[in-house]
Amino acid sequence: MYRSENWFGRRDVDGFLHRAWVKTEGFTDEVFKGRPVIGISNSWSELTNCNAHLRLVADAVKRGVWQAGGFPLEFPTMSLGEALMKPTAMLYRNLMSMDVEETIRANPIDGVVMLAGCDKTVPANLMGAASVNVPALMITGGPMLNGRWRNREVGVTDCWKINEEMRGGRMTEEEMQEVESCVGRSAGHCMVMGTASTMACMVEALGMTLPGAAAIPAADSRRYQAAETAGRQIVELVNRNIRPSDILTRKAFENAIRVLHAISGSTNAVIHLIAIAGRIGVDLPLSIFDDLSRDTPWLVNLKPAGRFMMEDFYYAGGLPAMMNEITDLLHLDELTVSGKTVRENLIDAEVVNREVIAARNQPFRADGGLVVLRGNLCPNGAVLKQTAATERLLQHEGRAIVFEDFEELHRRVDDPDLDIDEDSVMVLKNAGPKGAPGMPEWGHLPIPKKLLARGVMDIVRLSDARMSGTAYGTAVLHISPESAVGGPLAAVRTGDRIELDVRNRRLTLKVEDREIARRLEDWRPRPPKYKRGYGHIFLNHVLQAEDGCDFDFLRGQSAVETATQTYG
Repeated sequence: MYRSENWFGRRDVDGFLHRAWVKTEGFTDEVFKGRPVIGISNSWSELTNCNAHLRLVADAVKRGVWQAGGFPLEFPTMSLGEALMKPTAMLYRNLMSMDVEETIRANPIDGVVMLAGCDKTVPANLMGAASVNVPALMITGGPMLNGRWRNREVGVTDCWKINEEMRGGRMTEEEMQEVESCVGRSAGHCMVMGTASTMACMVEALGMTLPGAAAIPAADSRRYQAAETAGRQIVELVNRNIRPSDILTRKAFENAIRVLHAISGSTNAVIHLIAIAGRIGVDLPLSIFDDLSRDTPWLVNLKPAGRFMMEDFYYAGGLPAMMNEITDLLHLDELTVSGKTVRENLIDAEVVNREVIAARNQPFRADGGLVVLRGNLCPNGAVLKQTAATERLLQHEGRAIVFEDFEELHRRVDDPDLDIDEDSVMVLKNAGPKGAPGMPEWGHLPIPKKLLARGVMDIVRLSDARMSGTAYGTAVLHISPESAVGGPLAAVRTGDRIELDVRNRRLTLKVEDREIARRLEDWRPRPPKYKRGYGHIFLNHVLQAEDGCDFDFLRGQSAVETATQTYG
């Protein structure tokens, strides 16, 4: 029996009212009688440009649901766009996940197709679906087409570089405005291997979308064909009772981590994967990301670490072709929402452009894109994207230049009297989950203008913040515990020596332990930035980066309930 039968199949006053209210929308008994109800969770919003085309994607999903004998009902959710939301969309990821979970839980939904685009909407949907555990799959919105400016391809990553070129006096504001008008020339999310593209790949690697769906450009008609197929497939998942808990296993997460390293994906995926795993009850320690990095080759040549963009990746064979290169590292018998195993999904996958997807025996790098650091400055861990860093800075010791918060950073960074050089280590505090709050993408600290003018484009930067997946540079991120809760980062002072040793996975504040302890004894927390509402809940319940920044009360599954008395 379908779960929705507890609403529509009842022969009492509640069943009468449930059927009557659906009929007010113009539906007849034949539409929902004996059919599975398929919810379409739609994060469409004009405030989230990456998701602004998802209404059309939802129409394609509905076609597939009708074809397979289901009854599609679309519902809106929060929509999180990193570009416009302040201080960060990450502050609201957990709230959106609750929106998705509780909407599914409270309504007669037998299965759900989740539509997402901008990066936080992807993990939020997966977290919600994992918690409620009804049959589910996701269709992401797809990347924008490659941008073009003056006969060269440009993507979001180039915006960071162009901005620094302008700040350094090597590019005019008029030229920057030209790029502004042509960097994004279609619907879709960022076209480089930023967080949105990375999370789309993570959904596919986890087995929660159809094979090959992650990289289809948003403007490509095949995106809508995939959505229609998803509509048919969700009905099959409901009829076979295949749930997220059947797919999101520990081995599936290990597959996703392998793929994360092979595509040189965003550091943000570390936090999101841990959060999703926590909802389904899978233990995913931060250490496993580093363990699997050491023998996973980097194979995908996309910005910000490489040269190409997602449109090129799709034409080169997409994620199935890349995964087919590392089958020796994957768990191939894991079930996916296609109803087939990973092995079956990859059988016909083929690389057609070796400039974009390297061969297994000729990788761009022998190990993975991300590393996890430990040390007295980050006892619970920190993350660095080594493929987007400057090689010579991966072994470095320098003098700390400390900024106590984001406001001080922007007030002082371009001060010509700032005592900084190319060997310095920039340190930003109070930018983590509780400190900012919300852990914004402030980790790509701007290079001081005086250094840009001398041609310096990268120095070592440390923070408890995140960094946009579209950004680049030698940035140590997610330092934990964060400074706002009294982590060792709070003890760092300007003039201290800091050593970054990526080879040995160490980040060291070269100050005696006794002195660090003494400084932390004198440390006092800042007053909370929120004293009411959701922000107050966030500050009181958010976990640290190594636990995925989820809320403490949301970890672990909660069984879906059927309807009892639901009206009146």
